[in-house]
Amino acid sequence: MPRTKKIVPDADLEAVAEVSAIDSAADAGKVRYAAPALDKGLDILELLSKSEQMLTLNQISRQLGRSVNEIFRMVVTLEQRGYLIADNDQYRLSLKLFELAHNNQPIRSLVSTALPHMRELANRTMQSTHLTVYEAGRVIVVAQVDSPERWAFGLKVGALVSLTDTASGHVLLSFRDEAERGRMLAAHVRMDGEQEIDHAQLLRQIAETQERGYSRMESRQIRGVVNLSYPVLGANDRMLAALNVPYIERIDKKVNPSLDEVQIIVHEISARLSKLMGSSSFGT
Repeated sequence: MPRTKKIVPDADLEAVAEVSAIDSAADAGKVRYAAPALDKGLDILELLSKSEQMLTLNQISRQLGRSVNEIFRMVVTLEQRGYLIADNDQYRLSLKLFELAHNNQPIRSLVSTALPHMRELANRTMQSTHLTVYEAGRVIVVAQVDSPERWAFGLKVGALVSLTDTASGHVLLSFRDEAERGRMLAAHVRMDGEQEIDHAQLLRQIAETQERGYSRMESRQIRGVVNLSYPVLGANDRMLAALNVPYIERIDKKVNPSLDEVQIIVHEISARLSKLMGSSSFGT
């Protein structure tokens, strides 16, 4: 018996188009799923996440290559759900995505466990410290503690850094099996200002980091900073995060712990965190 479709006269045209696309693909032997409305919503969120200023509906439509009518209802819905904030017909992201990310149980557990020890690390070394994880081809800062000094150099929570030319990136790559490392490198997203990396050289650096168990390298972004990074492992010695200190040296009469002394403390704290997160071998 031939299949018939019941079309609701007032049905949303996009929904009908979506069903038709899925049916056509299925008839062709290829099961494909399309969600045009969801695509539009994600496009809007991604665009605003990269914008340094608020955008009007017209600006959003032009930059996405869509009509105002196409995106109007989506923008209104995102605002009503709390993802966007409107001001004089201009829109920007709210902090809701940030809140959702921090409500993620594994990250919340890791951060809540790490923060007291990161404060100890900052106080003992007189340096700032931050915790990073791998996410979708990049490295993201999920926790940060400032140095108790009058000034501090550190990365903000939520900041994205490169996977291939940072100490934390090297550590996050090093404590993985070859297949997972390959997937991470294939997904690598270049960051603004990122320098070219020779692939063979990168693999040598990763191997050296894996052999040493940590990374110590001069920053490729800021002159005068030496980055220290150690892994934080979990159950079954699964890689969770990198604990980092961007070391800056005082040159006045105030005597702070040296780079070598700070490295010992970072190693100690990272080993302690690993054991608290379930690792049975790291630091032993």
